[in-house]
Amino acid sequence: MIVYHGSDHVIEVPVYNGSKRANDYGYGFYASENKELAKEWACSKNRNGYANSYEADLSDLSVLNLNSPEHNILNWLAILAKYRTYWQKTSIAEDAKEYLQQNFFIDPAPYDVIIGYRADDSYFSFAQDFVAGATSLRRLSEATRLGKLGEQIVFKSEASFSKIRFIKAETADAAEYFEKKISRDREAQRAYRNSKKSSDSVNELFMLDIMREGIQNGDPRIR
Repeated sequence: MIVYHGSDHVIEVPVYNGSKRANDYGYGFYASENKELAKEWACSKNRNGYANSYEADLSDLSVLNLNSPEHNILNWLAILAKYRTYWQKTSIAEDAKEYLQQNFFIDPAPYDVIIGYRADDSYFSFAQDFVAGATSLRRLSEATRLGKLGEQIVFKSEASFSKIRFIKAETADAAEYFEKKISRDREAQRAYRNSKKSSDSVNELFMLDIMREGIQNGDPRIR
C-alpha cells in the first residue's frame, strides 16, 4: 500500500521509537492512506509542511485492526486511556479509565502495526465526555464519524519499519490545509452539539452503566 505521513519536514527514513509516547497508540510511526488528511496534519500548527509518501508492505506483519468487526469502540478508547494524557480529573473519569484498562485494553506490544481512528482534538474531547459520564456510547460512536475522522496506520515494531520505503515528499500549503483542518474540526463540533440536543432514551448506555453492570468484551450491547 501507499501511505502518507504529515510532518513539518521531510522524513526519508522514519526513526524507530522516535515519536512521543503520548500519541494515540504510544510510540510508533503514524501514517494514513489519505493524502489530504496527511496534509492537514502536516499543517496543524498553521505552518507549511509535507505529506511524505511511502510504499509499505504489511503482508508478513502482525496487524491489529481496531476498526474490524471483532473489536469495538471501547477497545480503541481503552488504548487512548493508556497513552493519551490530559484526561479530565474527576473521580468518575479516573474509575472509568481503570475499568477500560482492565476490561477492554488490547496490548499493542505483540503487534507490528495498528490500524484505528485518529483522535484529533475534537474527537479526544468527545472521548473525554464519554469517560466522564457526560455522553452515551451511541453518541460517542456517532461522533467518530461526524467529521470524517479517518483511519491511521501506526508502524510499531522494528520489523514494520523495515517494510517502509520512502517515495517522495509533497508540499502542503498551510493557507489551504490548516483552514481545511479547522473547518473539519468545526463541522464535527457543530454536529456533536446538535446531536446532544436530542434526548437520550432510557436504554442508552453510559460509562457508569458499563461499570455498574460489569459489561465486558463480547457483550451485544456495545456493538
